Amino acid sequence: MKNLLLAALSLLYLFSLGRVGFGLDPDEPRYASIGREMARSGDWITPRLNGSPWFEKPPLLYWMTAAATRIGFRDEQAARLPVALLSLAFLAFFYSVLEREFSARVALMALAILGTSAGWLAYSFASVTDLPMSACFAAAMLVALFNTRQRTSSGWITGILLGFAILAKAFLPVALFIPVWLIARGKRLAIAAGAILIAGPWHLLVWLRNGSAFWDVYFWQQQVGRFNSPTLHHERPFWFYVPVLLLGLFPWTPLIALLARRKIYDDVRVSSLGIWLVLALVFLSAFTNKLPGYLLSLLPAAAIVLAVAFDKAPKQEWWIAACALLLILLPSVAGGLPDALVEGATRANWIFRPSGLLFLPVVAAVLVLAWKKQPALAVLTAALAAAAGVGLLEIEVMPVLDQRVSVRAFWRENRDNLSSACLGPGIRPASEYALDYYASRELPECGPGSHQGRIMVAPGGLALEGTP
Repeated sequence: MKNLLLAALSLLYLFSLGRVGFGLDPDEPRYASIGREMARSGDWITPRLNGSPWFEKPPLLYWMTAAATRIGFRDEQAARLPVALLSLAFLAFFYSVLEREFSARVALMALAILGTSAGWLAYSFASVTDLPMSACFAAAMLVALFNTRQRTSSGWITGILLGFAILAKAFLPVALFIPVWLIARGKRLAIAAGAILIAGPWHLLVWLRNGSAFWDVYFWQQQVGRFNSPTLHHERPFWFYVPVLLLGLFPWTPLIALLARRKIYDDVRVSSLGIWLVLALVFLSAFTNKLPGYLLSLLPAAAIVLAVAFDKAPKQEWWIAACALLLILLPSVAGGLPDALVEGATRANWIFRPSGLLFLPVVAAVLVLAWKKQPALAVLTAALAAAAGVGLLEIEVMPVLDQRVSVRAFWRENRDNLSSACLGPGIRPASEYALDYYASRELPECGPGSHQGRIMVAPGGLALEGTP
């Protein structure tokens, strides 16, 4: 069962990496540009965007993109393939640890929840820092909490994994790891040493090369500033992460209700993870600046707790059927997603699509399997149906996204006339950075009376004005 699910997830994660160009998110083309520039220049220490040092994030993602570029991959494939492969490798590791620590049934359920959840899926497709950090951080937690026999070696492995998490997203994983570090008796010194061994050299070298400018941006603006500074323009209310968590676990959201059962916390491993989840959620919610990706590192622990809760739940057939029932919404999500990415989720035209009712036979099959005391088969059926549904969503939505949201199609159609083009008013930052990526340079903003070709916002995308 595990191999079948991992094979389905591999197909799902790798199938559409290049079907949508850059422009859905402002970070992805920026990070891809830095990785490509790193591969071309051979400077693996100082990240550079359009020739200028860029210190907002550490280099792990840039290194991954640069390595893929050196091998021969290009553009979206070079940026996204390493992230997808890392996600799949972590999922296989995730299953193996949980199978040894709990049972094959709990491991399969946790794998199904995490691997097909909306949050993990979305970030496994994008070349941003959240998935590399979350995978390395969660792997460090699993080794620290569950590999207790060989304390010294597991402490070093934990520290090495934590070091890579730091190289993915700076010091956030350190803060999130503190509760685990405090209870990791006999491992603390090895964990700290391993993390410093991996993350220390780059921080030292980039500081020696660039001086205080590095720490001013990297630490004070991007780390301390995210806690209480409004200048980063990501201010959200304290409760912001509650709906994000509910949506991120789709279609397994109904299982959250099982967390109210006290019986699941009789297991000290589950209660420890539950306490950590609450502390981490409160800590992240205290930040002035909040982004959905910050919550990704909580999903592996949440998947474990939910899997154990389901394994101990009465009337499992109803719980798994409720999750499968949410798949009915997938076609409706497909219809509203392009508008949501362009105009925002609250402005998108969300309409229920009756085609989602085609998932009702899946719901019935899941219900019957669980009722006949075959919960593992029921979970596998629901997970495979979710993977298939997301695959169909990709086939339908990605060409639309490539035309409406990505700038790749616009660039390919107009590249011969864009050598001296400038950016008109109102262009989204995501589109601006994507255009810079495809142009391999920073496009200027249009000035008064400019006679260059103007890239303008038009209904359904971008348009080029002022060319012969």
